[in-house]
Parts: sequence; structure tokens; C-alpha cells
Amino acid sequence: MSHKLHFSLNPLLNVRLRKLTAIVIVWMFIGLLLSVYDHLVLITYSQGGIHESYSFRTALTFHLASSFMGAMLGGWFLIFVIDKRFKSQPYIRSILAVCIVFVAIFSVIILITSCMHALFENDFNFYDPKTKQRILELILTPIHLNHIMFWATVVALTQITLQVNDKFGQGLFWSMIAGKYHLPKAEERIFMFLDLKSSTSIAERLGNKKYHGLLKDVFSDITDPILSTRGEIYQYIGDEVVISWTMEKGVKHSHCIACYFGIKKVLDSFRTKYISKYDVLPEFKAGLHYGMVIAGEIGVIKRDITYSGDVLNTTARIQGKCNDFEQALIVSEELMKRINQIEAYNYDKLGDIKLKGKEQKVSLYGVEEIS
Repeated sequence: MSHKLHFSLNPLLNVRLRKLTAIVIVWMFIGLLLSVYDHLVLITYSQGGIHESYSFRTALTFHLASSFMGAMLGGWFLIFVIDKRFKSQPYIRSILAVCIVFVAIFSVIILITSCMHALFENDFNFYDPKTKQRILELILTPIHLNHIMFWATVVALTQITLQVNDKFGQGLFWSMIAGKYHLPKAEERIFMFLDLKSSTSIAERLGNKKYHGLLKDVFSDITDPILSTRGEIYQYIGDEVVISWTMEKGVKHSHCIACYFGIKKVLDSFRTKYISKYDVLPEFKAGLHYGMVIAGEIGVIKRDITYSGDVLNTTARIQGKCNDFEQALIVSEELMKRINQIEAYNYDKLGDIKLKGKEQKVSLYGVEEIS
């Protein structure tokens, strides 16, 4: 059965929108808690009585509006600007950039919400002198310094959480927090072993430091097509990347195959950068296979989620056959039977091959994109 090629960046956009939604929800909840806290403090410690203009309803509205606007503006900046422009930069640079923009955004929020608050108190009569006076009072109140310090901490923790989430991989950080893999569990997964072609000769020519720079640029550039095809980066091993999918996500629209050709297109789009900087256009060879693995947390000081099972060894050996068959991408027949084959690719059966360490032969297919 054939299907049209389905490869777009919508899944990547969805990942970013989910992050933004999470930030909005969490920050508004924090705004709610801050309103309740301020209210309780006023009731408990205000010896001279509460100011006649104060009401919990307007204070709550003020904090929720501030939290929502801050989350939309700040969250958008963190995810769509900082994450994109600073993903290859040291963490300290992204944190400093966040702090600078935070002050600017919070100043705008203070101005807008102060106007809203004052208008709400004075029946939305902007030209009333009391409204203008109240706006000035709200802007200059010392409590804003307290709020700036408080929200600066929230922003910093948000940025750190986003970085930690990216370090563990999409969804794995929250899976660990929720204890999903605290006890080992069996999962059916697809794996791709992606290996840089001619890596030894490239490393010898460039030298260790420049070769490391090449790998850093390559791994950064190929992240988007991996996320776009719902893949999870499992491990970086030297010049090799191990990518994983759940069966549902990997076979849908042939995501696991589309991932390889998406990576190829992205690297080709940066041809000028790589040729001028490293005098090489990086290319990968890859092997794809699926099977049952045991997923679970290991370690105490450096905790991680690992997959164990024969499928990993088999996939690595399938990838090792790329040079023998002069193929860029080789897929096991077992996986081919599970994938809805699409018209954009040509599938060439390579035969039944005996892999090292395997008693039974494995049928392999070479996959190429049709020009």
C-alpha cells in the first residue's frame, strides 16, 4: 500500500507550542499563589489596615494578567528565540540574554497591568486625574522590586528546566520526574544507528579540536529533522548518533525513514557553511531495525534512562553493512513489513545476510529517495 510522503516541521512546532503551553499554565498558577500569599500577608501584618483601594479580586486579576502576558512574551522568547539562537552557545550566554530581556518585558508588563488596574478601579475612565495618579502610584510602588526579584528567579528556573529537558531528551526528563521508568518495563521500539561517513580520515585531516567543532555543528543542525519526525536522541557515541522511536510514531508516515532523508536535506542546505569552515560536506550512513527492549533508570549520581536488548546490537551490525553494499540507509525486512511504504522512496532488497553474532540470517533492504 502506498502513501504520499509526509515530512514537515509541524511536529517540531508542536513540541515548542507544548513547551509554551506548559510555561503559561505553570506561571499563571504561580501568579495565583502569589496573589493568595500577598493577601494573607496583608491581613496578617497590616497594622494600619488595608488600603481602601485594595481588593483581592483586582489583585488576583493583576497577578493573573501579569503571569499570562509574561508567560506568552517570556515563554515565546525562551523557546522561539533563545532556544534557536543560543542552542550551540554556552548556557551562561542564554541565561544572561534571558535576564536582560526579562527586565525589559517586566517593565512593559508593569506599565500595561498598572494601566489596567487603575482603569478597573476608576470605571475605565482614563481621563480622570485619579486614574492617572493611580497608574503612577502602581508603577512606582516598591513592591515591584520584590516582584522583579521573584519572577527573575522563576524565569531562571524555567530556563534551567528547559535546558535540563533538552539535555535528557524530549519527554525523558518528565518521564524520570513522573517515575515512568523507575521500574524496568518492556517496550517495542525502532532504533537508527547514524554514523558519519569517512570519519577517521576527516578527523585526521581536521585535527581533534576542529573535528570536535564539526561534530558539534552537525549534531546541532540535525536536531530539527529528528524532532520533526518524532524521533528521540538516545545517545551520542563519538561521531555516531542513536535515534529511537516508539513503534507508533516511527512507522506513522514512515517517520523513521523520513528522518534520515530529512537530515540529508538539512546538511545539504548548509553545504556552503561546511565547505567554507571545514572543507567537507558531512554525510551519514544508517541502519534501521526494531524490537523489544527493556527501558529503565540506572545510576545514582548520574541517573539516566537506558534501553537494553538484542535489537541494539542488531541495528549496529545492520549499519555496519552499509559500506559492504554501498548503501547510505539499510533497513531490516522485519521493520519494512511494519512500515507503510511510501512512493517517495525506492526499496531494493539486498538479500539474506548473516550478521556477526546472529545465528539466523537477516533480510535487508537498501532505501533511496527518488529524485
